[in-house]
Amino acid sequence: MTTITASAVKDLREITGVAMMDCKKALVETNGDIEAAQDYLRKKGQAKALKKSARDTSEGAVCFATSADGKSAGLVKVACETDFVSRNEKFQAFIKQLANQVCEKGADNLLTQPLVAGEGDVETLLTGTIAELGENMQILDSRKMEISNGTIGGYIHSNGKIGVAVPLETDQPCDDVRLETLARDIAMHIAAFPAEAVKADQVSSEVLEKEKDVFTAQARESGKADNIIEKMIGGRLNKFLKEICVESQPFVKDPQVSVSQLVENTAKELGVKINFNTFEKYQF
Repeated sequence: MTTITASAVKDLREITGVAMMDCKKALVETNGDIEAAQDYLRKKGQAKALKKSARDTSEGAVCFATSADGKSAGLVKVACETDFVSRNEKFQAFIKQLANQVCEKGADNLLTQPLVAGEGDVETLLTGTIAELGENMQILDSRKMEISNGTIGGYIHSNGKIGVAVPLETDQPCDDVRLETLARDIAMHIAAFPAEAVKADQVSSEVLEKEKDVFTAQARESGKADNIIEKMIGGRLNKFLKEICVESQPFVKDPQVSVSQLVENTAKELGVKINFNTFEKYQF
């Protein structure tokens, strides 16, 4: 029996884009002949993904999944080649399964995770979907969120190109539907607005310095005194922070209140403290 080396498996994997275990099986079946192994995989329908990894993936979709109790959630961003495939039912089923996988098992070492639903691992599922739909695909981003009390809300825009996950943690158990509505509404708001952070102190120093440099250059064009310029820069930075921080933005469904006021009002209604400190937003 021909000995199958790790380097041979790696070479076949790079040529075909097929999972390592399937490459090894193909080499075993063809006595280590790489060309014959490629034909073997093609016949099995697995090597339709042959070198698709070199093709551009500028389209795709985002998917959100949550556990039954709303305490954990998964958000994934998966790229493909065309908008047509991104709307395909099988592609949508694939990213939904992937989001559920992340929700349950997390995003670490995602490709090598055994599937929660089905046989094989995530890489095998990905390769099979590539072969079936005939387009290159890449898992660009994935994140799991978990909380002890409260809920995690999500929103996927109708075109599937924007997805947001928002955890709202409470100081005590709270299963009220109004909390679920709040989480989803905030997620929808973030999908519609530019958002860098929840609070001003979460904005990175790099972002602030970049904007300060721009504002400084603009202010100096005015020819005003340095002390006036400093005040102008401070005012513009404060305005900038209000525009990019979610808590200070006017709520998309009721611009008369800010998002922070909306959270405070709901907390009073429910008799709990609501912590809104983070979110995740994926977008094509």
